[in-house]
Amino acid sequence: MVRRVTQAEVRPRGTLLIVMLGLVTAIGPLSIDMYLPAFPAIADDLAVPAAQVQLSLTACLIGTALGGLVCGPLSDRWGRRRPAVASLAAYAILSFLIALSPSAPVLIGLRVLQGLAGGAGIVVARAIVRDLYSGVAAARFYSRLTLIYGLAPILAPSIGSAVLRFTSWHGIFVALGVLAVLLTVLLALRLPETLGVPDRTGGGLGRTLRLAGPLFRDRAFVGYTLAQACAFGALFAYLSNSSFVLQDGYGLSSTTFGLLFGVNAVGLTLTSQLNARLLNRFGTRTLLMASLAVQVVAGVILVGSALAGLLIGVIAGLFLLVCTIGMCQPNGTALALDGHADRAGTAAAVMGSVQPVVAAGLASLAGLGAIGTGVPMALVILGSALAALATSAAAPPRTALPA
Repeated sequence: MVRRVTQAEVRPRGTLLIVMLGLVTAIGPLSIDMYLPAFPAIADDLAVPAAQVQLSLTACLIGTALGGLVCGPLSDRWGRRRPAVASLAAYAILSFLIALSPSAPVLIGLRVLQGLAGGAGIVVARAIVRDLYSGVAAARFYSRLTLIYGLAPILAPSIGSAVLRFTSWHGIFVALGVLAVLLTVLLALRLPETLGVPDRTGGGLGRTLRLAGPLFRDRAFVGYTLAQACAFGALFAYLSNSSFVLQDGYGLSSTTFGLLFGVNAVGLTLTSQLNARLLNRFGTRTLLMASLAVQVVAGVILVGSALAGLLIGVIAGLFLLVCTIGMCQPNGTALALDGHADRAGTAAAVMGSVQPVVAAGLASLAGLGAIGTGVPMALVILGSALAALATSAAAPPRTALPA
């Protein structure tokens, strides 16, 4: 049995633990979205087509998926604290090196490695929560993490734009490096080890990786993991296409666009905290299914509004979409990881590698067709939401959680 830390033991450091793990999980979205406003500047500075700069984004996603697969099983063997600190330290060094990139190939290569380091930290953070909590308590804690993690991809482009007002694109990666240094020091000083030596897996990496086998035979784990991936596919479609839709298609100013981003971020924050309170009355699966059903409604509103050219409908649909992430992410994560306490790192690694790949693949479809109309984006969001609802409904309820 994996050692459980009681609520009384966790409470004195609860807020600090939420902040630390929230920032660790936010590293991934910040890596992906914070430098988006700098794409034109990077292309000009390195004298390459925009496509090569966009390839650095794909490289980071690939690295994030691979980093989780490597570090998750290792954290089951060596404990959580050392891999978390090491991955953040590596991320800091790589961020500073990226700021010095002399060419696009070097930038792309370093972005793969940066993604590896960032993905490792995300997976370890999820495993730490699973070490400490299970069931509804885990879902409640993930809701609090979403307050930080969920806001990161929404606010990252605005943060990147603010940095660009004072410095070049290099400064964005310097800022990421400084954040990682501070977080590394904080984790080294205050992060507790949540997986005791008796509970760690032994026998080498090969045996540890074989622990992943039962995960793919667990219909609940597969179903809830795919449901979250599809839900995030809808969110990524919004993040990667909304600027073209709202600014180029509907003529909104960059200031108005940023304001809408902020309003959506507030909505996500409120729903994530509402989720923690609703868990006192409703089951985790019930709240997940409800949030995904609302996401489908948001998709329907978006498709209808985009076809009719109705701006207010598009704005309302996007707001509703972003709000649902505050509920589906914590509940889906808790449902997927529950029942795998003995391999929490491996389970979090598989989840962390599947989600960005599926989400990025779905979101890329929104780039097809007339982007400015918003119709391709809306169709991808609706399709992703339907897929998330279907896979979640097909997954069996966890016996340890209220259905």
